Amino acid sequence: MTRARALLVFLLLPVSSLGAELLSIEVDYEHGTYTLNSEVWFDATVEQVYEVFRRWDNSAEFSSVIVESRDVAPDEFGRARFYVRNRVCILFFCWSFERHGYVEFERNQRLLAFADPATSDFHLSDERWQFVARDGGTVVTYDWQMKPKFWIPPGIGPYVIKRKLERDGGSAIDRIEAIAQRVGDD
Repeated sequence: MTRARALLVFLLLPVSSLGAELLSIEVDYEHGTYTLNSEVWFDATVEQVYEVFRRWDNSAEFSSVIVESRDVAPDEFGRARFYVRNRVCILFFCWSFERHGYVEFERNQRLLAFADPATSDFHLSDERWQFVARDGGTVVTYDWQMKPKFWIPPGIGPYVIKRKLERDGGSAIDRIEAIAQRVGDD
């Protein structure tokens, strides 16, 4: 009887944490500018999650739309820089686009990325990530304001972008979490 009880207790114990969770996502469009806001919880420390996002070289490892990404030598002001090339297909529309820009940051708290319109496929592309410890993990709040130089159908653009992110974003956040959990193991 004791063995059966021990087996029952063992089977009822959780075998793993809940894992990464998309808490919210909003996509809006107004006057040619898209705004994306999302919040994700990761089962990893702020330091681990921050390290994943800080290194642009990691981006292609967790995002299926990023074809190429890398950290670039600092600019003349000493700011960290990045390069990203994406390929995205939504319904029957496909786009390839590049972003070149610079990064500002407060270690383990905030990252800001600004694309240079002269060398990017965006008139505007400003991104912000905020990192906060919560519930034994990390919540990342992401805000992206973009005005592409390429056409996205405004009538369906926000809806389709949001659906694609909700549908495909889960595997990306799981990969981010897996990479973050390895940080510090090397």
